[in-house]
Amino acid sequence: MLTKFESKSARVKGLAFHPVRPWVCASLHNGVIQLWDYRVGTVIDRFEEHDGPVRGVDFHLHEPMIVSGGDDYKIKVWDYKLRRCLFTLLGHLDYIRTVQFHPNATQFPWILSASDDQTLRLWDFQKRTCLSVLTGHNHYVMCAAFHPSDDLIVSASLDQTVRVWDTTGLRKKQLQQDAGPPMSQAEGLASNTALNVQAELFGSNDVVVKYVLEGHDRGVNWAAFHPTLPLLASAADDRQVKLWRMSETKAWEVDTLRGHANNVSCCLFHPKHDLVVSNSEDRSIRVWDVSKRIGVQTFRREGDRFWILAAHRSQNLLAAGHDSGMIVFKLERERPASAHGPNNKLYYVRGRELFCHDASRAGNTGTAGIDVPIASLRRVGQQAQTDGIGSAPRFLAYNHHNPSEGNVLVTSDVDGGSYELITFSLTNSSGSVTDGKRGACLGPGVFLGRNRFAVLDRHQRQVTIKNLQNETTKRVQPPVPNVDAIYDGGASGRLILRTEDRAVLFEVQSRRVLGEITAPKMKHVHWSPDGSKVAIVCKYGIVMADRQLEQLCSISDNVRIKSGAWDVSPTGGTKSNLFLYTTMNHVKYCLPSGDTGTIRTLDQPLYAMRAMKDQLFCLDRESRARVISIDTTEARFKLALAHKKYGQVMHMVRHSRLCGRAIVAYLQSKGFPEVALHFVKEPRTRFRLALACGNIEAAMESAFALEQLEQAGNLNPDGTPSKDTGGRREIWGILGSEALRQGNHQVVEMSYQRTKDFDRLSFLYLITGDTDKLRKMLKISNMRGDIMGRYHNALLLGDAAERVQVLEESGNLPLAYISAVSHGLTDAAERIKIAIETQKGTVEGLMEKAQKDKATNPLSAGCLLQPPTPILRGDNWPTLEVQKTTLEDLSAAQGGETEEAEYEDAAEQAPAAASGDWDMDDGFDDAPAGQPSTSLVAAADDDLDFGDGDDGDWGDDLDDLGDLGDASARVADDMDLNVVEDTAGFQMPKAGRPAPAVWCNSSHAADHSAAGQAASSLQLLNRQIAASDFSTLQESLMGCYLGANISVPGVPGSGSMMMPLARNDAQGPPGDNSLPRIFLQKTALVNGIRNGYRAFQGGKFQDSRAAFVGVLAQIPVVVATKAEANEIKEMLAVSREYITAIRIKGAMGQAAADAVRLTELSAYFTHCNLQPVHLILALRSAMGTAFKHKNFIVAAGFARRLLELPDMSSERNADLRSKASKVLQKSEQMARNEHTLNYDDSKQFKIDCQTFNPIYAGEPSIECSYCLSVYKDEAMKNKICCTCGISLVGVKTMGLVSAFQGRGI
Repeated sequence: MLTKFESKSARVKGLAFHPVRPWVCASLHNGVIQLWDYRVGTVIDRFEEHDGPVRGVDFHLHEPMIVSGGDDYKIKVWDYKLRRCLFTLLGHLDYIRTVQFHPNATQFPWILSASDDQTLRLWDFQKRTCLSVLTGHNHYVMCAAFHPSDDLIVSASLDQTVRVWDTTGLRKKQLQQDAGPPMSQAEGLASNTALNVQAELFGSNDVVVKYVLEGHDRGVNWAAFHPTLPLLASAADDRQVKLWRMSETKAWEVDTLRGHANNVSCCLFHPKHDLVVSNSEDRSIRVWDVSKRIGVQTFRREGDRFWILAAHRSQNLLAAGHDSGMIVFKLERERPASAHGPNNKLYYVRGRELFCHDASRAGNTGTAGIDVPIASLRRVGQQAQTDGIGSAPRFLAYNHHNPSEGNVLVTSDVDGGSYELITFSLTNSSGSVTDGKRGACLGPGVFLGRNRFAVLDRHQRQVTIKNLQNETTKRVQPPVPNVDAIYDGGASGRLILRTEDRAVLFEVQSRRVLGEITAPKMKHVHWSPDGSKVAIVCKYGIVMADRQLEQLCSISDNVRIKSGAWDVSPTGGTKSNLFLYTTMNHVKYCLPSGDTGTIRTLDQPLYAMRAMKDQLFCLDRESRARVISIDTTEARFKLALAHKKYGQVMHMVRHSRLCGRAIVAYLQSKGFPEVALHFVKEPRTRFRLALACGNIEAAMESAFALEQLEQAGNLNPDGTPSKDTGGRREIWGILGSEALRQGNHQVVEMSYQRTKDFDRLSFLYLITGDTDKLRKMLKISNMRGDIMGRYHNALLLGDAAERVQVLEESGNLPLAYISAVSHGLTDAAERIKIAIETQKGTVEGLMEKAQKDKATNPLSAGCLLQPPTPILRGDNWPTLEVQKTTLEDLSAAQGGETEEAEYEDAAEQAPAAASGDWDMDDGFDDAPAGQPSTSLVAAADDDLDFGDGDDGDWGDDLDDLGDLGDASARVADDMDLNVVEDTAGFQMPKAGRPAPAVWCNSSHAADHSAAGQAASSLQLLNRQIAASDFSTLQESLMGCYLGANISVPGVPGSGSMMMPLARNDAQGPPGDNSLPRIFLQKTALVNGIRNGYRAFQGGKFQDSRAAFVGVLAQIPVVVATKAEANEIKEMLAVSREYITAIRIKGAMGQAAADAVRLTELSAYFTHCNLQPVHLILALRSAMGTAFKHKNFIVAAGFARRLLELPDMSSERNADLRSKASKVLQKSEQMARNEHTLNYDDSKQFKIDCQTFNPIYAGEPSIECSYCLSVYKDEAMKNKICCTCGISLVGVKTMGLVSAFQGRGI
């Protein structure tokens, strides 16, 4: 069973599939009817007017109607578009069990219902009347159904009978009534009433019983017709499913299907295969083979009884309702097994035959190609003998490595998985077929070379290599656990392994892992024709990568992806760059850049096999080859734009039918509004695009067009213009703002004039120095009676007399007097003084108040204001000329038409930089000149004291032992069009950005902290290493900010200025590529490691731990080169191991009284990855502890390890070597352990950093996302790591980002 959808709800009693849409209607025991979209798993609507359980539901075949019947004795007809009940049919006297529309409901608008009142009823839902009442059953009628094509009805009842009714008489009567003369409404009503009364009292002889089938021992719950054959199936409480055959005169029992353990609730015939499907209260669904009359499959569900089944009319879908919801499922996958061969040939399986479809040969039916049968496939096992239950082959692989003959590997899931190898001649494929060689496998098989193939052993999960004689030549253990499928690796000897949610590229010969990528629910792998790219098709997405499995893009879809194929067109630039895929109802495309789109819709699911030019070669679910037309213009346009083929872009702009909001939005998002401008004719959209690309002329043209449209639409009923000009003001205001930004003050002036924005217009004249127009603005404000406008214009002009006059006319006589006196206008001052005194006022003290602060604050005193003198009085302000892009000028693309035909694929990317060896001269160690550099492992040797002095806290005195007998990263291309030169044009420069804003483009948390963006920095650390406790990192993050900024004193009286410090400004201003100064270098980490080594050597374990914890806190904020990144990861591992060792040493002190635990901890201590000099100390301590507690076998192991160390041969360790030899000799004599220890040195293990217990290989464990400390207890998941104290345990992340992955440093 392949579950396509599952819902959780109350008990489902009725189910019905929509005939066309992906909908299923479920009627529930709580009275609700739910309409589900099973493709996306959402509830579309709910209908809740029934009172009590709803037991029957059905869709109309053509109209948007649903019929339902429930325990409230009502039949309701619903319109799911109007989302309401249309009408209710009343007549039944008890619960209604089932309802159904007639299969030919357009000609016969009938509804059939079955009820517990022991009757069936036929209703005319157009006239809303009862046509006939079918009586005869003497118990509840549990089910009634129309025959799909004949005039028959079947009903099942608890009276242990199944009845078949003949509706021929009713059909003829209805046709005669429709053909007769029309009756008046009153006559029709009277006639219908009479018929209803007769039917209610005496029944109707229009429908007669044809057969009464008796054979069940208990009540019959369900009966169903076969869609094409004269067969019936019935299900009853006697736990049996019976098959019946009908003829013209009689019906008889064919066979009984036994196997259910409780009442059988429902049964039906599969619409496409000779199968019967039944479900029961025994919580199972069973599938029966009609021809063999045996059960072939059983599906069980714990805790839920099944009640109802439904089958889709045209698709291979079934639905079952149970106590807690429903499921929609298939019995088998419908994707045909297929693979491409050479020379446009397609190999696929149809039924039990292997076919070759040759697209180069035209068939008799006019199709593009013919089908040639190659071989019959043998099916092994009982399940494989029945069609329709998953016995068909699942995968097919063709051997492209062998040009001399054809090899096809067919794999199936039957009996746990099997394969069949078929060999045939390529010249006469149907005449020389070698008998298939078979074997067991898991998942698909893959050809690795000319004469060998690989399958996955289903028991040991090993990759088994076999030759064409089916002989095993090699077995390879996969490098990762839980591998459940293998796929083609794109080259000879390579495989892609599927494990959990990952895809691993594996080379079989060298047993190397070449690449790894995340691919959740991976289904298929498709390599491009040139082998440079791979598309991994997942259940709900596609992951595209290069040949080394480095991800190029990843897309997701809302529905299941069915298939995919690469475009193989020899011209057009789409070969190996365009991937087409199909869903249930669409053909879509995906580009390596991550761009997607929809090409066309599909009436039924198709499986894409090959795409060439404007044709897509597909297989349907019947394994029939089909060719459909597609239009990839949009995809080719996006490819040309991404590859900067501007000539081809302009050719497509002029000659292709590219349109729609989607393409316009795409061009805007990619930074090409000037191209989108050529597509759009609608004025408002053109206006927006013109502003986006700074084209003021096009924006003005669109603004005028919008103004005309608005004026035409804003007319009053009498034809006069409306005064509503809000839209026009907004358009011209936006245009004015853009023109002002560009310095085009002539367009700004026109915009302000059209919006009548007088204040802004006056200020524009001021800053442009146009005093003549400013005086006109003064006159206009005077004519408009705008007091404030007059005053502002007079102020801007420096016209003191006009300002005094405005103040006087507005009634502000004191202010007018002060202004007149201040500017020496004595006549005006005298006149105003008289006016004030006439109004019984006085001017005494006015001037003193106005100038009282002049002595102390000269700025407070008034003075004459004059308009500033403009620097330039030209037409427009000067602007910086920028080279115009080719796309902005159509005339620059004259070569586009020939470029379209000669378009070639983009050049291959430069090979990745050589893997950098560690740079040994970068201050990592301080080796003197002329001496070889040392690695990190030995970096502390120069500073360590190997003398026999104070041992600090080591405390392992061996003198008291008793009687001894001792990532190339890819850099993104920004698609900067300014590289194309055209000096004839002009483009506005983009506004600059502050350096801290640019720093946030980095993927390193230290750069975000340097920019002051603490939130984004912490978010990056959380995403990359699951950091949760930032208290340890606070000092380092603050140091990043302080180290990347300096404070520069300003001019006297002003504050200091913060200035950013860049690390990549040595060759000039970095611009948008600016990066902050590095706060911490790798040398700081090296010093911390050395300090930890010294303290550890001296036995000062707390000081050592503090040093290593400090290193862990500094590593996330160190920005390193790619070569240094590996060294930093090594420092991370060193710090983790030493912190774990120190914690174990502390636990040893706490367990001093427990001999067993103390010995175990001392043993674990020796398995930490320590420096050799430190490992000597650890082994010495463990050897002494084990020997003291009489664990001689363990002590001997420590002694051997100690003696095998290279440093033990030195003279300074002579005494320790002697003691170790004596301990070994004595331990070998005793040869026993006093205690049973949880320690086995013969097995590899890791140490649990919480409990300090071993985790042996193969045992489940979880890791810290940052320091990779290992834990066995699942309870530690999502808790802070005990080692680093920074990150959460058990969270999968991308890991630490040390080397900068974005712009160059």
